[in-house]
Amino acid sequence: MGAKRLVTWYRRQHRDLPWRRTRDPYHIWISEVMLQQTQVSTVIPYYRKFLARFPSLASLAAAPEEAVLAAWSGLGYYRRARNLHAAALRIGAEHGGKLPRDVELLRRLPGIGRYTAGALASIAFDLPQAALDGNAERVLARLLVTRGDVGSAPIRKKLEATVLAMMRECRPSEITQGLMELGALICAPLNPACDLCPLARRCGARRDRLQNHLPEAKPGRPIERKQAAVAILRRGGTYLMLRRAPGDLMAGLWEFPGDVLRPRETAGEGLKRVGRERLSLAIAACRRVARFSQSITYRRIQVSAYEATLAEPSRPDWKLPPDARWLSPRQVARFPHGSATARLLRLLEEPPKPKRLRLRVSADASP
Repeated sequence: MGAKRLVTWYRRQHRDLPWRRTRDPYHIWISEVMLQQTQVSTVIPYYRKFLARFPSLASLAAAPEEAVLAAWSGLGYYRRARNLHAAALRIGAEHGGKLPRDVELLRRLPGIGRYTAGALASIAFDLPQAALDGNAERVLARLLVTRGDVGSAPIRKKLEATVLAMMRECRPSEITQGLMELGALICAPLNPACDLCPLARRCGARRDRLQNHLPEAKPGRPIERKQAAVAILRRGGTYLMLRRAPGDLMAGLWEFPGDVLRPRETAGEGLKRVGRERLSLAIAACRRVARFSQSITYRRIQVSAYEATLAEPSRPDWKLPPDARWLSPRQVARFPHGSATARLLRLLEEPPKPKRLRLRVSADASP
């Protein structure tokens, strides 16, 4: 199926990405987890920062979970970071501190499913195991003129068999990365650059002019649109921040007080509710200072941030609850926090833009 042509192309044309300069299984594992549902350009600085903080599997296992989440802050999908940490602990306890080479053992670790196990086995250990990301699926579906859901068991079995056949001709690591890279650079979802493709002569979709129709799209989940309100409470150079409760979608992250609004609930009512639930004091919203959109999987959330105050006088014995603190922006940066919190802090802390002066010149003014 053109394995040698693919590998020759990959060696000449692949992008110089930091995780391709190493054979360290730990580093490759970190990159594969970060690249799940995240663009390469976004991952690169996080990958470097994360490995500077946790350069080895042992250092990751020794760190508290909060420190791991803090290093992950802004990358999203925080369950990935929790699973990394949990897997590092288990690897230390059960595998002598080294990632196992066996695929079945890899799949027993938290956060490592079929794809990640195959990617680690083939890329890090050069074992003949298929790892099909979206890019590789697209290349193979077009190459083989495969109709139907590429995620279904019969079709996936067919695609994986093709990959394994290619791996009998060339190194598994180069086949896996070559298919991914071909999908990323040449075999785009729409209008692929077929004239530059090393597999063009063997591609059934190109022959039948089906490039823009394969793979067949799966019905997507409907987008949910929500409104959210956030309170900006200041004290000197600090902001009041709350930590998400255990069991929450983003448990352990620090953020400004706020919530998604309930049906027919106004921003003022929502913030008052949040204050009473989390602080035992109502929050009173004042002037809106920022508005932006936030996407979380299939949700599109319109976030409005308001300068706010604690509306009710506190009782003499009132104290901040354990999951609330006054934090400076520098302190927030050291705690786990999401991209929305980082974005709001940048908006709040950036210096005001100077006003532009407008000069009026009379039409008959003399020089």
